[in-house]
Amino acid sequence: IEALDVPWVVLLSMDCFYKVLNKEQQELAARNEYNFDHPDAFDFDLLVSVLRKLKKGKSVKVPVYDFTTHSRRKEWKTIYGANVVVFEGILSFANKELLKLLDMKVFVDTDSDIRLVRRLQRDIMERGRDIVGVIKQYNKFVKPAFEQYIEPTVQVADIVVPRGGENFVALDLIVQHVHSQLEKPHSLVYLCRAALASAHQGQPLPKSLSVLESTPQVRGMHTIIRNKDTTRDEFIFYSKRLMRLLIEHALSFLPLKPVTVETPQGTMYEGKRFHRQRITGVSILRAGETMEQALTAVCKDIRLGKILIQTNHDTGEPELHYLRLPKEISEDYVILMDSTVSTGAAAMMAVRVLLDHDVHEEKIFLLSLLMAEMGVHSVAYAFPRVHIITTAVDKRVNEEFHIIPGIGNFGDRYFGTDAPSAWCESESTDY
Repeated sequence: IEALDVPWVVLLSMDCFYKVLNKEQQELAARNEYNFDHPDAFDFDLLVSVLRKLKKGKSVKVPVYDFTTHSRRKEWKTIYGANVVVFEGILSFANKELLKLLDMKVFVDTDSDIRLVRRLQRDIMERGRDIVGVIKQYNKFVKPAFEQYIEPTVQVADIVVPRGGENFVALDLIVQHVHSQLEKPHSLVYLCRAALASAHQGQPLPKSLSVLESTPQVRGMHTIIRNKDTTRDEFIFYSKRLMRLLIEHALSFLPLKPVTVETPQGTMYEGKRFHRQRITGVSILRAGETMEQALTAVCKDIRLGKILIQTNHDTGEPELHYLRLPKEISEDYVILMDSTVSTGAAAMMAVRVLLDHDVHEEKIFLLSLLMAEMGVHSVAYAFPRVHIITTAVDKRVNEEFHIIPGIGNFGDRYFGTDAPSAWCESESTDY
């Protein structure tokens, strides 16, 4: 994974998908008499379902298996879709449906003595087993299972790696192949976005979306900022007005607790208050930064963070270039801001950054002045608990993934600049 040097790599282990054992099987496992190396020991239905969702970029819940008690823990972990999903397991090639999902199949061939030594070290040091029980299980189940179910599957492998992880030449070849697939122009990225665009046509907008009511005032401001002949001063003025309305609308979704206060007249008033939890604003640079002033104007002492995501024109992929988040952000309500959202790629990467810093998905509020339906569906599909809030949703994007009718390049119009030729920021392609 380190050699890949690719952002957003997920490691999924087959060990997470052992079946739940009944009482009789638990007793057998305690005596080292249950065969954990047989295909029937794994929940392939759940595994295939999880891997399919990951390949579509959707977040999934993955069981956590406790090898000491031979049972699944109550807490499942959340994994999010990534550019590369590395799936590993001794019986990875034993299921036909699973094989169909694997883009590259690698069989790592290791000497049997080394496999036994590794098994002894792992089961004794990490799983609290005794040496007699480990060797008994190895001779009775592990070795026969390898010969019957694992070794024959070398025939379906695309690459066979002798000597395991010490074979650096083979590892370099694998890394080069993955990079070549990711770097193909208009292949994976283009096809995925085109598929998203067509898949969501005619679909109802997700429940996690809230659109500011299109009053005559709001529609009038949109008319001004969408007009290509609007001066920069007017564009900034009316954009700021819309941002303020958007922020106020978003704050209404924060959890408020009832509170009673005494008025100057000595009477009691039943009201609401946001209680004892912080709000942090995070802007996706550069255009998202324009929304910070509206946020700080209505949220006193709010903390701010910044994320810079740029699009590599050679690969079409969003890339993380800069990150500055406040400390101890994990329990905060986070207002994530960008000017426009087209495909949702930059927004999804920003959400993943927040999740990597342990921010709760349901505490993330994605705010944007304008979104395309494609971007809304993409974000909602990948992160169904993220709140998506905007002032308007346009129905389509063009072949360059610009929002239509759209607003143009918000950053250039706001800051009075021209987009760079080789690199563009998230809003410059209406990401």
